[in-house]
Amino acid sequence: MLKLKGGWQVRVAENEADILRCFPVMMQLRPHLAGAQEFAEQVKRQMRDDGYQLAYAEDAGEVCAVAGFRLQEMLSRGRFLYVDDLVTDAARRSSGYGAFLLDWLVGFARSHGCQQLDLDSGVQRFGAHRFYFHQGLHISSYHFTVALNE
Repeated sequence: MLKLKGGWQVRVAENEADILRCFPVMMQLRPHLAGAQEFAEQVKRQMRDDGYQLAYAEDAGEVCAVAGFRLQEMLSRGRFLYVDDLVTDAARRSSGYGAFLLDWLVGFARSHGCQQLDLDSGVQRFGAHRFYFHQGLHISSYHFTVALNE
């Protein structure tokens, strides 16, 4: 847990209650999620099967920003932390919570022997891109995809 003046802290979800606390913020990034219980079940499955972790920044007991991430290793990158999801509650954006959580993720990655932190961002998310550039991230590659359910 990381603490900052004013009571800000980052926690990693350890149980279903923690996961459910993150849902209202996460659904702002992932509106396709069916509901809180389905979200909790999927997060628990990803934790069990894929090493997914869910971190959240809170202030005075309120969840302000959420990040889903996992540690991975590839021949092309070595060991790295991949951020699946990063979102700040819309009512609290530009208050520093996203940067606080991203700084925590960088520290977590370093403490786990990672050479880098990676994330993908939808091409339409211009505000997020400005934030990432401001935080020192840069575009290092293109991500290509093809739907397999057609």
